[in-house]
Amino acid sequence: MEHSREGRRDRDKVQEKDKEFIEKLVKLNRTAKVVKGGRRFSFSALTVVGDRKGKVGYGFGKANDVSEAIRKSIDKAKRSLVKLPIKNGTIPHEVLGVFKASRVYLKPACSGTGIIAGGPVRAIMEAGGVTDVLSKSIGASSQYNVVKATFEGLARMMDAKVLAKARGKSIKELWG
Repeated sequence: MEHSREGRRDRDKVQEKDKEFIEKLVKLNRTAKVVKGGRRFSFSALTVVGDRKGKVGYGFGKANDVSEAIRKSIDKAKRSLVKLPIKNGTIPHEVLGVFKASRVYLKPACSGTGIIAGGPVRAIMEAGGVTDVLSKSIGASSQYNVVKATFEGLARMMDAKVLAKARGKSIKELWG
């Protein structure tokens, strides 16, 4: 009897550890391969993972089973986390992310605005912990490319500490 309780406690600890990340499924795609016996389906999943404190990542996984594809994509997303600079619930400055034909324009917003963004960009911002941002997706609307363009824009974003150090000023002088 006690052994099963301990096992349950261990499982709860694992779930608590995983709960620090929020996982969002952006796109699930089913493809069919026609074989002699009929159709064989395979699945691909695009997910975004974040801790709502400024870390966010995306992953893409393929498998013959939906749950396996999602699991693979979440594992890849956890391995590709990037730091998202957040200032008062928004991003520090405007940025344009470009990937192939997709362009994503991100603009800081004042408190109370909320996340004004389409599906993939909204998922990234919510997972990253941004509460107020304006965005516009221009060009190709492929969800894979929009996600990659958004992350490319986030990579271009400058952190306040790094920027202040590069200019030889204090953060207070820079932000006011």
